[in-house]
Amino acid sequence: MSKIKFHPSEELLVNYVSGQLNAALAVVVGTHLDMCPRCRSVVHDIEVHLATRELHQTSPMAEPELAAMLESILASEAPMVAPKSAPEENIILESKSFKVPPSLGRHASRMGPWSKMPGGLWRAPLELNADERMHLIYMQENASVPEHTHRGSEATLVLDGVFSDEHDEYRDGDFIFLDATQQHTPHTTDESCLTLAFLDAPLHFTSGVARLLNPFSSLFFR
Repeated sequence: MSKIKFHPSEELLVNYVSGQLNAALAVVVGTHLDMCPRCRSVVHDIEVHLATRELHQTSPMAEPELAAMLESILASEAPMVAPKSAPEENIILESKSFKVPPSLGRHASRMGPWSKMPGGLWRAPLELNADERMHLIYMQENASVPEHTHRGSEATLVLDGVFSDEHDEYRDGDFIFLDATQQHTPHTTDESCLTLAFLDAPLHFTSGVARLLNPFSSLFFR
């Protein structure tokens, strides 16, 4: 796997650890953690910090006893590692098969059918409940999504392959989080790309004839 360049913010990881993310975004972040040793280590540190703060706030013990307990916790607790025994699930699109990390693989049964979209794109929904869903987005070679911004926020995780936009190039494990202040034009060249995406509001297209799709963007991209 190539070196991961883009990661969730510390604030997002704190919200993940404390259970404040909605279920779909939590799966996207959890899948990134399966792929990223760096962020697993950060999450471990956050868990220890939150546990330490909780002990300070609730424990009636004297300071030396509390310090001894915390030292014992830190000595016995190892950083998070990806579960080696967890089976990887395969995601199938026509003749292509992709292995996905356990955090996503355990939701494979929730995956809906693939649908072909304009621009060399395929999409399959994964519904966690009636109100929360994410999508697998497959971009074939030389595919593109029209220039757009976001009415809410968009979290995208690269599962396999590479795509680019005006800002950078993104490969396996990269996590990209964009909000309404940012716009981009994702595209592939000579390599395809499979991503996992969560949007809390439809895209807003900003250029050319694609702007005519804005009244219908929730049907295609959410």
